[in-house]
Amino acid sequence: MRKTGLVTHELYFWHNTGEAAAFLPPGLTIQPDKHAENAETKRRLLNLLNVAGLADSLTTIPPRLASNNDLLSFHTQAYIDSIREMSDANGGDAGELTPFGPGSYEIALMSLGGCLEAVDRMMEGQVDNAYCLVRPPGHHAESEMGRGFCIFGNGVITANYALDVHGMERIAIVDWDVHHGNSQQGAFYQNSGVLTISIHQDNFYPPMSGALEERGEGEGEGYNINVPLPPGSGDGAYRKAFEDVVLPALEAYQPDLIIVSSGFDGSAIDPLGRNMATSETYRYMTESLVDAAEKLCHGHLICIHEGGYSTAYVPYCGLAVMEALSGLKTELEDPFLPIVGGMGGQECQPHQAALIALVAESAPLLKK
Repeated sequence: MRKTGLVTHELYFWHNTGEAAAFLPPGLTIQPDKHAENAETKRRLLNLLNVAGLADSLTTIPPRLASNNDLLSFHTQAYIDSIREMSDANGGDAGELTPFGPGSYEIALMSLGGCLEAVDRMMEGQVDNAYCLVRPPGHHAESEMGRGFCIFGNGVITANYALDVHGMERIAIVDWDVHHGNSQQGAFYQNSGVLTISIHQDNFYPPMSGALEERGEGEGEGYNINVPLPPGSGDGAYRKAFEDVVLPALEAYQPDLIIVSSGFDGSAIDPLGRNMATSETYRYMTESLVDAAEKLCHGHLICIHEGGYSTAYVPYCGLAVMEALSGLKTELEDPFLPIVGGMGGQECQPHQAALIALVAESAPLLKK
């Protein structure tokens, strides 16, 4: 059993993305519907933790508001001011496909602040690891604009905070969201102090982002690793990517902290992804990173919630991650697993294995 922290707050569920058809705004030719990035998947995950009896065994970490200086470690002041001004009015769009309502500036500060508080509690020894069930997400946000539902770069700023405030020297960010972690890649592309690894669906979102050939530049050359999985990749492909790329890269890099961009939209029944991961996929990846963190960096591991849009299945994927983080297996079983786990193509296919082998062969860090 480990001391696992959980960051969450009711205001996270009040971040208002409005009406949309999936992610497009309604109009004369688009009937209004609920926006894909809404509170329900996160709320249902929290509810399932309670139903499973796991929530009582977790250490609650109340979030705080991030400061303007925290934001400036990544974002420009002009962008920060624009988000605050729109939020103080009637909301707006942070840039690309990132609508928000009144008050979302403060909620986004609390989302980021919860991640920073988790790092503080971990470094104080109050928790061994933590899951930040925050909203809005962050792994698409760029320094001067929001993208893909993300306002502020939670993962980037958390890494900068660990480096600057806690004096760490090497941070690893592992992003298993089905969409490319462009925020982290862009922020640290020329920085060897942060290893960025993204396992995502090939050329999905953002478009033309996350190619295998994008390996970093200058000081950061070789410290950005993309695993652009073909659509339809299932449990076997994710496991092979971890075994052949992620875990060896972490071993070679020797980080002081592992940050996970934890998106569940790579699951088999997610509406905004085309991969086939199961709750056991996420359990395996988390257990592997827990083991790696205990071996390499005193167990220091922070998971930051990102995407995942299946209200039915996100809670079971999240429960598997929380069980793996805490080392506590509840009696609640994933009722979808016999179905999604039995779908054809869950084994690693030859073309998927070939792509993963190419990543491993071309990653400079794995040759050292």
